[in-house]
Amino acid sequence: PDAPAKTPTGLSQVAIVAIVGYVMLAASVLVQLGTQHVVPIHSSPAAFAGMRATGALAARTLAHVEPHIKPGVTTAALDAVVHDFIAGNGATAATLGYRGYPSSSCISVNEVVCHGVPSDKVTLKAGDIVNVDVTTVLNGWYGDTSKTFVVGGEDAASDEANRLVRTTREALRLGLNGCRAGARLGDVTEPIHEHLSRAGYGVVNQFRAHGIGRTFHAAPFIQHGKGRRGQGLLLKPGMFFTVEPMANEGTVATKTLKDGWTVVTKDGKLSAQFEHTVGVVEGGCEVFTRVPGSDAFI
Repeated sequence: PDAPAKTPTGLSQVAIVAIVGYVMLAASVLVQLGTQHVVPIHSSPAAFAGMRATGALAARTLAHVEPHIKPGVTTAALDAVVHDFIAGNGATAATLGYRGYPSSSCISVNEVVCHGVPSDKVTLKAGDIVNVDVTTVLNGWYGDTSKTFVVGGEDAASDEANRLVRTTREALRLGLNGCRAGARLGDVTEPIHEHLSRAGYGVVNQFRAHGIGRTFHAAPFIQHGKGRRGQGLLLKPGMFFTVEPMANEGTVATKTLKDGWTVVTKDGKLSAQFEHTVGVVEGGCEVFTRVPGSDAFI
């Protein structure tokens, strides 16, 4: 048979077609990957106004559910309170139906790290710690926040539980102190994992903070247990994202239960989390998920 036609370079036409095809495929993949990791910049006053409104509603939802967090209440009952409050304020719960998730909130008790599915079989007891995580969607804008509560108050819980909750809350504050235009993402994350690690806690990296705005999850995706000051993504005005450290009393090892959502510590020890949604501005960051008019940090 005849040999394949040769080009002046000595390569066959078939080989050139194959090489061109591979180059085009590689370029397509790189474009897709780059698009997935582009951090949106929200420069308009309307974007900030939208985030303030949905963030305030998310914060008010946590404040509304707090009096219901007491011994004898099921996590399903708390979820119903969350659902009704969000719906009553003209918004929707982002988690409801998200990838098949069945509830309007994630409620994580004691050794549950995150994504605890509310249930009428889980009843709160005095001394439990419980994280309530809510995300509101109001006029197309997403506001995501969570807080770990001590059931029955601090006097009902162990010293270890109170220390874990207090230290995790402090870590969130320290991370936000480093958030400002011109800083690097490591200026947010290193104070978090530094504070938690010094206290002897495991900093969960498996589940990450994320960009937010008109979508539930977007770039940047943030691991709180990694990063160094002065390193990482350059923070620019108009970047919206969550900061949400999760701290385990023991190791960082986790497992997911049969429901496909609920994540627990492998060693059965306690886990706590706090979360705010923020927007980067000159000189700092605006915390969207605070109750308007309140001096409370979270």
